[in-house]
Amino acid sequence: MKTLRTLTLAAAMLVSTTALAQQYGPQDEGRRFNDGSKVVCKNVEVQRSSKDSNRILGTATGAVVGGLLGNQVGKGNGKKVATVGGAVAGGLIGRKVQGNAQEKKGERVVERQCERVYR
Repeated sequence: MKTLRTLTLAAAMLVSTTALAQQYGPQDEGRRFNDGSKVVCKNVEVQRSSKDSNRILGTATGAVVGGLLGNQVGKGNGKKVATVGGAVAGGLIGRKVQGNAQEKKGERVVERQCERVYR
C-alpha cells in the first residue's frame, strides 16, 4: 500500500511541474516590464493532432512501471529511494517515448508563441 502511495505521489509531482510557467499570448507582444524585460513572439511549428499533448499517459505509465521495477531493488530505506528514483526515471522515459511516437504520426501547424525575454 505504501508503494502505491509513493508511486502516485511521484507521478503527480512529475505531471504538476509542467503547469508552473507564466503564459503570454500574441496580445502581450511588445509588452515591457519594470525590470527591462519584454514579451517577444515568434512563429513555431507544433503538432496539433495529438489528444494527449502533455504526454500524461506516457509519463504516468512510465512512472508506475519504473516505480515497480525500482521497488524490486534494495532493503529498508534503500528500497524506498529506489522506488522513487525508478518512478521519476520511468516517468521521464515514458514521456520521451510517447513524444517520439506522437512526433512520427501527426499533423504539424504553425502557431504564434510568446515568451518573456530578460536582458
